[in-house]
Order: sequence, then structure tokens, then C-alpha cells
Amino acid sequence: MAPRQRCFALAAARLLPALFALMASSAPASRALASAPPPARDGPGFNVIVVGGSSGMGKAAAVAAVRRGGRALIAGRSEERLQRAAEEIRSYVSPEEDGDGAEDRVRTVVLDASDESEVERFAALLRGEGKDGESEWDGLVVSAAGPAPHGPVTSLETSKTRGLFDTKFWSAYHCAKHVSPLLRDGGSVAFVAGVLNRRPGINCAPLAATNGALEGLTRALALEFGPRLRVNCLSPGFCDTERFDRMDPDRKAAMLANTAESLPLGKVGRPEDMGEAIYYLLTAGFVTGTVLDVDGGHGVRQYANAANDPMRKTPQQSSATS
Repeated sequence: MAPRQRCFALAAARLLPALFALMASSAPASRALASAPPPARDGPGFNVIVVGGSSGMGKAAAVAAVRRGGRALIAGRSEERLQRAAEEIRSYVSPEEDGDGAEDRVRTVVLDASDESEVERFAALLRGEGKDGESEWDGLVVSAAGPAPHGPVTSLETSKTRGLFDTKFWSAYHCAKHVSPLLRDGGSVAFVAGVLNRRPGINCAPLAATNGALEGLTRALALEFGPRLRVNCLSPGFCDTERFDRMDPDRKAAMLANTAESLPLGKVGRPEDMGEAIYYLLTAGFVTGTVLDVDGGHGVRQYANAANDPMRKTPQQSSATS
């Protein structure tokens, strides 16, 4: 055997055992990948639970699922608002599309998700409805919102900031803990935070902090729940929802006009914009641990006239959720 051939044979003899060992060690990983949960289904049969689904972005997320042939269970604190929302969502159902009809496509549950005991009872209800031990739900959206205190931290009542955390952060945490285990394999969780985390306005520290907590929860749970479930978060900009109707009309008009003027798109968002973005996060099978900004360019905007920024004026409490 020539010297060059002998060298090659010796090298091969040394490498082959290591190669076989590497192949053997990679086999379990390959099997794990092959058995990973499939992505959640899109379209007909994609069913969502929406906590905070009686208005605004949550309601729009339910519409996005239902009009594609899925089902929605909307939960919130007001039976009256839930029933109004359910009727509106059902209007997107064509009887020809579903033999079960519109009534069964949209259901309601009264729930205060900031109360962990209520969420536990809600989860028990869902567990009892499963057929042959199998879940019927693919997605969980938590879009709970409530009054957000605005003003200098030195003058804000701490109890109001705690109330915001209870409604927005702890509702998401409780639902992740008790409801997400009931989703189908390959399912998805979507939280709703807001752009004021990374670019806060004047006098918006409570919202900025709460949104930051939600984004952190999103990233941590994406690691914890994967690969069975995906976890993402929508970060909406200013969106003209019913929540702003609680504000003084002049203050609301000034805020929306000033914000629209300052955005690259020259307008504020609509609930439908956010609903479609949430649906994307629910069904995008290779997206997890992501915070999706849907803000009309808020991250790069400047107020056209900073002196008119409504957040610089007299501290008040509003229902802004961004």
C-alpha cells in the first residue's frame, strides 16, 4: 500500500468510530424533532379562548377567528357587554358555513381573570367539556384591560397602579398558569401589552411597567411552554377602541388627533388591525417569544407639537391600554 493510501486508511479508522458515536447521539434529538407538536391549525376548526373579549382588540381577535370558520369563547367581567359582543361576532358567521349555526360558534363566560380562584374554576369548566379527554381549543388570547392611572409617580395612588397590574399582568399570568395547559398540542398563547413599555409617554410609568412585565412573561413562557405551545405578545400602538370612550371627549379628540399627526402613517390604529395581528401570532407556527409592534410607526415618531402632548397636561385616569 502506498504511503498516501496508508495515511488515509489510518485517518479513516480513527474517524469512523467517532462518526458512528455522533450519529448515535443525534438519533434521540432527531426522534424528538419528529415527534414535536404540529403547528396549530388555521381556518375552520381553529378555536380560540379570548379573555377580555367583550370589546376592543380582544373582540377583534375573536372576529378574526370566527370569520375564518373557527369558534370563540369570549370571557369578561360584564355579562351585558359580553352578550353585545357575542351578537356582533356572530354576525360574521354564515349559516351555510357551519351546521352548528352561529349560536354555538360564539360562547360567553363571565370571568374576572385577576382573581386566580375564578380562573381555576374557569379551567375546571373547560376541562369538564373536553371530549374523550381531548381539548377543543387551539389558542388563548389575554387582552384584559382597565383604567390606567396617568400622572407623575410622586403623586399617583399606589393602589391604582396595583389595580392596573392586577387587571393586565396578573390576568395574563393566571390564564397562562391554569388555562394554557388545556390547549391542544401545537397551540398558542397571545398576550396584549403596549408600546409604552419601550417608548413611554410622559406620566405613563404604570402602563410602561405593566407592559414590560407582560413582555418578560412572554419570553420566559415561550421557553417554558415550548415546543408544545408557542407564546407571543402583541404590542399595540394607539388604537381607537371603546376604552377611550371613558375619557373626556375633548381630551380624547386632542390625544387621537395629536397622535395621528405624529405617526408616519398619519392615523391611529383600529381594533381590526390588532385582531388580525393577534390571529397571525396565534397561527404562525415558527413564531414564539416574539413581541410584535403594530403601532403605525410609534417607535420612530415625534409629536408634531410636543407642547400639545396631552400626557404632559393635568394628571387624570384614563382607560388607554397602549
